[in-house]
Amino acid sequence: MDADTEREFTAFVRQRGQALLRTAYALCVNQHDAEDLVQNALAKTSLRWSRIQGDPEHYVRRVMYRDFVSAWRWRRVRPEVSVADVPQAPAADTHDDQTVTRLTLRAAIRELPPRQRAVVVLRYLEDMSERDVAEALGCTAGTVASQASRALARLRGGYTGPDLAPNSEEVTSP
Repeated sequence: MDADTEREFTAFVRQRGQALLRTAYALCVNQHDAEDLVQNALAKTSLRWSRIQGDPEHYVRRVMYRDFVSAWRWRRVRPEVSVADVPQAPAADTHDDQTVTRLTLRAAIRELPPRQRAVVVLRYLEDMSERDVAEALGCTAGTVASQASRALARLRGGYTGPDLAPNSEEVTSP
């Protein structure tokens, strides 16, 4: 681009740049995308500036519209989201609450004595009957019932962390 052509192009951008940006903003509804659209259209136009016949603004707008449509088609295939500010934290939802509950329950179950933990897992997570749990653990159905009762009472009492004291009444022998 020679000096005269460059001055012409620069004058055009100064004179019509804001109008082009307003049009681009109306298309994109996002300041950053609008600026990118205008910048890309002007870059393409600058390469052909000396060969443009007629109204150069019309040419630039046509480039903007085509680029916008091409980008829109591309985004339909590969979605891209532009945001002005990065969100600080996601909004809490039920999945987050369920995850916290699940992790808290898992930690509380880990703190149960081994026999109570085995009974809770087999009885309530594996959905086995008292008789099946007793058979699997090599004890009586009454032992399974009492261990389950103690474990549930302990879990209902609230999880206090690793220092959860064992119940003095619990049976420790297998």
